[in-house]
Amino acid sequence: MRFSVGLGKEDALERLEQRGISRRDFLKFCSAVAVAMGMGPGFAAQVAEAITGKRPSVVYLHGAECTGCSESLLRVYDPFIDELILDTISMDYHETLMAGAGDAVEEALHKAVTSPEGYICVIEGAIPTAMNGAFGTVGGKTILQLCSEIAPKAKLVLSYGTCSAYGGIQAAKPNPTGAQGVNEALGKLGVKAVNLPGCPPNPLNFAAALVHWIKNGAAPELDENDRPVLFYGIPVHEQCERLTHFENGEFAPSFDSEEARKGWCLYELGCKGPNTYNNCPKLKFNQTNWPVQAGHPCIGCSEPDFWDEFTPFYES
Repeated sequence: MRFSVGLGKEDALERLEQRGISRRDFLKFCSAVAVAMGMGPGFAAQVAEAITGKRPSVVYLHGAECTGCSESLLRVYDPFIDELILDTISMDYHETLMAGAGDAVEEALHKAVTSPEGYICVIEGAIPTAMNGAFGTVGGKTILQLCSEIAPKAKLVLSYGTCSAYGGIQAAKPNPTGAQGVNEALGKLGVKAVNLPGCPPNPLNFAAALVHWIKNGAAPELDENDRPVLFYGIPVHEQCERLTHFENGEFAPSFDSEEARKGWCLYELGCKGPNTYNNCPKLKFNQTNWPVQAGHPCIGCSEPDFWDEFTPFYES
């Protein structure tokens, strides 16, 4: 468990260096965050300044999900997530990452949410609402009850992943648990979460959203689906490296075809890129790859109701 302490910029950089993160690697990460924010790599120094100040307290709650969004955070390797992200924020509560259990964990949660300095609430997973939330329980409380108690008091609420943003697969028809996204389930309590959808989302969008809030004291501009326009303002299709093939009418007839191996467009195989807003082609996962580059169609995972609206994912 890590709790917020007042560390200056040099202290934070020294701490990172002690954990094996060089200033060069740190600035490389900051450059990637700056690009995610639409500012360009030249703003890396400003990003660095924002995330080496006093660490904000983060309370990370889990709803109905597969934990894949947390896994995406943990699998950032350049630099490792535990050596940077978790050392520049104070992750005071996260059911998957914490070593503690029982009363000690409940005490940590209570301490975080009652701190006079406030906290950021991150929610991963849909919120079951049927039967008063009885389909999801943590520590004797329903997920609906926990989120209803904690999210409205937070300085910032981030819905991390499509399940948290829109309900995800849990909300697909017939949705027997009444699963809902955070804003749908908690909007009546005054919660206005920033949605960071994706299945899973790119961790750089998580980091960039936090940096924007730290720098500006406010959430970034949101679109009609409560997503930051900075990250979700352009269709995947318009950023795709296969766009030229689309414009030339060059479509792969099958996944094992020579055309597919040459990088021809996957639209006729079910790619949902033209209807999907995300920055996957721009940032890539671990700044290395993304589904279409790897030969798989975009399935539209950052869109509301994509399980119902975009299936079947493959066309023949």
